Amino acid sequence: MQKKRKTLLIAGGAILAIVIVAAAVVAYGGKAMQRWSAPLGPGLGLPTQTPTAMQPTATESELASLPDLTPTTRASAAGTQTVVLPTATIKPTATPAPLCGGPPVMTILGMGVDGELDYRYGLSDVIRVMRVDFVTPKVTMLSIPRDLWVEIPGIADHYGLTHGKLNQAYFYGSPGMGYYDGPGGGPGLLARTLDLNFGMRPDHYGAVNMQTFVKIVNAVGGIDVYLPNDVDGTPIDDKTEDMGYFEAGNHHFTGDMALRFSRIRKRYNDFTRADNQNLVICALKEKLTSPTVLPKIPQIISSFQGSVLTDLSPQQLAQLACLVPKLRSENLIFTGLPDEILKPGRVNSPQQGDSTYILEADFEVIRDYVSQFMAGTWPTEPDEPTCP
Repeated sequence: MQKKRKTLLIAGGAILAIVIVAAAVVAYGGKAMQRWSAPLGPGLGLPTQTPTAMQPTATESELASLPDLTPTTRASAAGTQTVVLPTATIKPTATPAPLCGGPPVMTILGMGVDGELDYRYGLSDVIRVMRVDFVTPKVTMLSIPRDLWVEIPGIADHYGLTHGKLNQAYFYGSPGMGYYDGPGGGPGLLARTLDLNFGMRPDHYGAVNMQTFVKIVNAVGGIDVYLPNDVDGTPIDDKTEDMGYFEAGNHHFTGDMALRFSRIRKRYNDFTRADNQNLVICALKEKLTSPTVLPKIPQIISSFQGSVLTDLSPQQLAQLACLVPKLRSENLIFTGLPDEILKPGRVNSPQQGDSTYILEADFEVIRDYVSQFMAGTWPTEPDEPTCP
């Protein structure tokens, strides 16, 4: 049975940061408005898998003029026959227009990068894809494990590398490495890796590094988090960074505390870390939507200057920000691949010269889930209706 996941208003730190910037742009305008439709970063350079324009809808007069295809009977020398004659009209249902001026569907690759200063290096330790339906409206977020062992395209000429962990695709594509010359840098190579292995081709991307996350939390004065259980982030060996020990109960997190809590994994696993990140994101959402934070929006804008990596335009950011308050709780779905299709394993890593931990899975099974996700047919409902 699939492990239950929490539903978030804005799923994923990268997407959360992007929408905050969008809201600020809408509220305050400024220089970003001067380039309303221009992407804020290089594009992925991939053909889109999602519709970008609405199908034309028929007017009432046009519908009335269509022929009917109603069964009728007539007599013939061979006897009575049932045939289809054009005598009545079958009226198709007009498709509702997308809200907020957006496309019918938009998919965004969200990445949490472990680099601290810029995006020249780093691993995409958090990988989530958001499917935004502007018609329903509906937002679905799929978390993809970073430890899947995948084929990475476009870098075989550099040291003969052809495979690696999924989070390494961003690393090899980043400009500081010089392994990849294609569109989109690290996000571009990660997107191509997802497409090659799983048939997932996002429309856009957004990446946030650790220092940006710290700035977000500090800009709003910290966040309040309730922990139902103790969370132990103390070292398990001399190679493990000390993330601290967090007792059950109420906490007020600064940006640094929120970051350390969100990175705890060694005593647990990636699924537990994702649940911890969900608690932080929910708390951050609550703070950002509080009226007390509105006067701090200029400070939030300043904290994002040069800190968010995305190819979305200010116009698209505004569309996302506009959609958020229109979403009903049952149409906010956060999910992951079923636990039972993922198995721990080890593989020899040429880069490390030793074996490394990976997650094994049948990629055809993942492709099927991805296909359903991109089509909007899976998952169909949230495990929980909203943030706790």
